[in-house]
Amino acid sequence: MVLEVAQAAGCDWMPTLWQGIQEDLNLPAPAVAVSGGMGYQVWFSLAESVPVAQTLYFLESLRLRYLGQVALRHISMKPVVDATAPRQAVHAKLVPAPQVDTGRWSAYVAPGLASMFADEPWLDVPPGLDAQANLLSGVKSINTADFHRALHQLQPTFAPTATKQGSANADTVMANNQPPSTKQAPVQTGCDPKEFLLSVMNDPAVELHLRIEAAKALLPLFLGGCGD
Repeated sequence: MVLEVAQAAGCDWMPTLWQGIQEDLNLPAPAVAVSGGMGYQVWFSLAESVPVAQTLYFLESLRLRYLGQVALRHISMKPVVDATAPRQAVHAKLVPAPQVDTGRWSAYVAPGLASMFADEPWLDVPPGLDAQANLLSGVKSINTADFHRALHQLQPTFAPTATKQGSANADTVMANNQPPSTKQAPVQTGCDPKEFLLSVMNDPAVELHLRIEAAKALLPLFLGGCGD
């Protein structure tokens, strides 16, 4: 999971997010990278794969809780569903890598040194692979139990209200302020991801970009894709 913040937003947000992830949510420290373009990236490693809907929920909840001072136009999140390719997700580009248009390099950086790249969030030359590996060697993956715990802990920051178009199960989920489905929760409890996405898409109180992402995630289901 990758949360990217544009250079235009500065880097004052980094300490708040960094501290919140570790102290509030008790999660492992993520990796930090300069994008090679015009922004910074925070990379989260998961021990096991999870549905795209849950990653969207997690990253958007982090944004609302810790990046409220950053304009939405400066933030992007990956993965997202590719509406043109059912059952496929668009992931962030691998780091380190050269940028085709500029020749500049993305690279992982030490979190405490991120401010040094405030004016130029890139490297002009390829980073040393040993140094990159050393930075990543200290990054721990979030285990499944801790990820689900964090989802529930973050839920008060993002709880769209179901509308009449949503199903009865979606109404129950939103009324109880619940996050999207996890593997531990059986479908009959009202935490079905499809129903959650429908409620988000149909809720005028939810921010437009979230409704669009929910619609993208749902599109494959209506084009003959698998609904699981």
